[in-house]
Amino acid sequence: MIAEVIINSKAKQLNRTFDYNIPKEMEELILIGSKVLVPFGKMKTLEEAHVVKIKEKSQYEIKDIAKVENGLTNKQIELANWMAKRYFCTISDCIRLMQTPGTNAKDVNKRIQDKKINVVYLKKDFEEINFEIETKKIKSEKQIRILNFVKDNEGCTIPDIETFTDCSRAIVNTLIKNEYLELVEQKVERSPLENKNIENTNNLKLTEEQQNAFNKISTTMDRKKYEEFLLYGVTGSGKTEVYLQLIDKAQKEGKSAIVLVPEISLTPQMLDRFISRFGKETIAVLHSKLSIGERHDEWERIKENKAKIVIGARSAIFAPVKDLGIIIIDEEHDSSYKSEASPKYDAKEVAKKIAKLRIFRDDNDKMNLDITQAGGEILLVSQFSLAGTLGKGTGNRPDFGHAELPDRARELYLRVTEKIREQGIVVKNGVFGAHMYIEQEQDGPLSFVFEC
Repeated sequence: MIAEVIINSKAKQLNRTFDYNIPKEMEELILIGSKVLVPFGKMKTLEEAHVVKIKEKSQYEIKDIAKVENGLTNKQIELANWMAKRYFCTISDCIRLMQTPGTNAKDVNKRIQDKKINVVYLKKDFEEINFEIETKKIKSEKQIRILNFVKDNEGCTIPDIETFTDCSRAIVNTLIKNEYLELVEQKVERSPLENKNIENTNNLKLTEEQQNAFNKISTTMDRKKYEEFLLYGVTGSGKTEVYLQLIDKAQKEGKSAIVLVPEISLTPQMLDRFISRFGKETIAVLHSKLSIGERHDEWERIKENKAKIVIGARSAIFAPVKDLGIIIIDEEHDSSYKSEASPKYDAKEVAKKIAKLRIFRDDNDKMNLDITQAGGEILLVSQFSLAGTLGKGTGNRPDFGHAELPDRARELYLRVTEKIREQGIVVKNGVFGAHMYIEQEQDGPLSFVFEC
């Protein structure tokens, strides 16, 4: 079996698939979405990649996949492919949004690890221990005190024993050495809601308007049909109560929910309201103020289906929820829902900017007219191959790693052309990718640089 993989790299020239052989022992482990380590390049260093397709044959002489790790689902890979086309970015850029936080480092030792603590258990049966106490084999009052405490509180920590028995760590270590006690390593979740203890509340009686909104959305949920609704109301009109009861309905049907809110709105008071209704055990929170360890553990709780309600800022939309029933976007008009980091690109905005630029001179010799006012036309020439850099380490040879790939660049170029023409402006194009020989006279000089 052959796997087509996408290398986890921001380099646009690597925004394509590479074939690797799936070793026999990995055939049942590797699926579409699996995270794998593959030898890549002349140095054959191991690079992280994701499987996007599995097939029978390859036309190339290929290497074996070296290692397989937990990855993404088939649906997530489909979403990454769609986003890459929609937002003109690399598939790898999109995949990174869907990975468990803290797991992107190439060096496994640098990745976020599960938080673990040592807890204390009885190693011997307590009846045997009790016999040794009665026969005076165990004489120490402090040792007996510790053994009785651990019997009643198995899974406690050594600091707990020190605090509640008023005994030293040395005595605990003696009991471990003599095999009365044992230390067991256990995973501990880093939860931002750990210290939240909120009294439970019940659903409120809805007003007529709230009930109408609830009924319309609820009917669509019953039909298991995707539909968008805009819930409009001033502050204090009770939109949140409608959200809560719709989530409650989804929960009762075994479905999960994602609630997106602007980062500024993720207040303790807002979270408290959700916790009081559903309990903190079923809620995961994702936002920028969490530590990387907390984000990692919250993401894992969602993957394991322990958390059925995800509340967070923009990136929470990529949370790996199971059986998603409803997505709520609070204050959907808020600008914080639009990412300024990659992936991003909006040809419409570029086209509008070009059309509205006031760079032509008016009767007073001022740059005060846009192209429509000046009665001009546009010659749009693609220069995708000219995105070369001469930064540190490139020597005397330009680095074109930031240039777009031809197919993607052509798509961008034609889309911008289309959007300008939609504004009633005449646009003429050259042949994309052809050799350019330009002769011009320039009265200026004057140059503008657009960063998109």
